[in-house]
Amino acid sequence: MKIAIIGLGYVGLPLAIEFAKKYNVIGFDIDGERTSELQKGEDRTKEADLFLLKEVIAKKTLTFSSALQDIVNCNIFIVTVPTPIDQFKAPDLMPLLKASEMLGNVLKKGDIVIYESTVYPGCTEEDCVPVLEKSSGLKFNEDFYCGYSPERINPGDKVNTLTKIKKVTSGSTPEIANVIDDLYASIITAGTHKAPSIKVAEASKAIENAQRDVNISFVNELALIFDRIGIDTTDVIEAAATKWNFLKYKPGLVGGHCIGVDPYYLAHKAQSLGYHPQVILSGRRVNDNMGMFVANKVVKLMINGGQKVQGASALILGVTFKEDCPDIRNSRVIDIYEELKQFGLNIEVFDPYADAKEVKKEYGINLIAVLDKKYDAIVLAVSHKQFLSMDFSKIKNGENAILYDTKACLDRGIIDGRL
Repeated sequence: MKIAIIGLGYVGLPLAIEFAKKYNVIGFDIDGERTSELQKGEDRTKEADLFLLKEVIAKKTLTFSSALQDIVNCNIFIVTVPTPIDQFKAPDLMPLLKASEMLGNVLKKGDIVIYESTVYPGCTEEDCVPVLEKSSGLKFNEDFYCGYSPERINPGDKVNTLTKIKKVTSGSTPEIANVIDDLYASIITAGTHKAPSIKVAEASKAIENAQRDVNISFVNELALIFDRIGIDTTDVIEAAATKWNFLKYKPGLVGGHCIGVDPYYLAHKAQSLGYHPQVILSGRRVNDNMGMFVANKVVKLMINGGQKVQGASALILGVTFKEDCPDIRNSRVIDIYEELKQFGLNIEVFDPYADAKEVKKEYGINLIAVLDKKYDAIVLAVSHKQFLSMDFSKIKNGENAILYDTKACLDRGIIDGRL
């Protein structure tokens, strides 16, 4: 087997490294700068074990390329490109379909294409396969085959890594399903689960994150209710969690490439079949409004403290979608930023983990490099370890300055409000 990994982000790179321990692997990405960086043993996502990366590069079992001709001789193609949503919260399959069209140009008889990108049930066979057939001129399940094995990477998690998370696999025929399951079983120490069909595997991924999204939306709604009652949400959760079967979810911003996106893929499929999902979309609406709630709460606290809001200085700590991770995809911190901006505050954002160029390109925000000013309002949006030990008194503009904690992780004695 010679494997090509298509897309070298948070999912593709760790996968390429693990497979390269046992197979010849080519990591392919249309971004030539990315492949050049990786060939030198560098990784901006901080997901790779750099020692292992350099080891497989030295053994020449893993090479990187942005040239299509370099993957012509591969017979296993694993697609790990992004599957985002557009401005209307509808699935954006363009990266996936472009990758499929590209692969069709190199597809040969007997080749297998495995998709890991998160999609709705039916997408692989109904959307991707026709593109592969058209661009290759080959016949599905006669000349080439497909599989689906949903990614379960948790960005920034150094404990639950790729090989330690059970892998769901599937194939377009029973025989190919076995081949694909054996392939992943050769690197996944936690084992595999062979789903009975590609659609089942696709659906399993969609509901994993939809379930988390709905559970978080429930505690986020509780936070909105308890704020009006005047009690602390974390206090309530801690009390309720003394019962063994209580699910201890915490309120907060719900972003990232999975939880904040996947429910829309599932909803899209349901609506295309004539069913309007109630619970899934209501949960999404609650979670999508949490940034606005935080911003409004900060402004109310400022007003109650006698501060002038218009022209006040504000600092947002963190712009990545989760702590101790450089991933800024679908970060909902931007919602806090935009809402505070509408109130007329002068806002600066600081995040030592995020890539300043990427943040500027994606959100139009210029990150500040150092904290050398004082602010009228400070919002802890991401609980990076570096922020937890900060002396906030050095950046607060007087006693009336507001410190709001969206993660409920700071000492309650120094904050003015929290989710």
